[in-house]
Amino acid sequence: MAIESPHLDATFAALSDPTRRAILARLSLGEATVSELMRPFALSQPTISKHLKVLEHAGLIEGGRDAQRRPRRLRAEAMKDASDWIDRFRDQWERRFDNLDRHLATTRAPKKEK
Repeated sequence: MAIESPHLDATFAALSDPTRRAILARLSLGEATVSELMRPFALSQPTISKHLKVLEHAGLIEGGRDAQRRPRRLRAEAMKDASDWIDRFRDQWERRFDNLDRHLATTRAPKKEK
């Protein structure tokens, strides 16, 4: 498991902000322009643009060009490394919970009457 990974660091840093997570959630529905992404937030265009730059730097979104529009779109495959990293921990915790379930099942066994 990679302990140091600039790509993972950028991904998790980008995901650490609730506004950026909301932007990713919106882009999971389809591409959107900066002005469309601004609507649900009480934030200025430069602030949203800064969030978009962080997401682009992490490789989570990409910009396009459609005549005068510059829509952004999600790059869902970019989250695969983060998902793979998290899955290793999920597997470990699931094994631990399975062990705990087995242990609790033995301690909950009905006591035999004499």
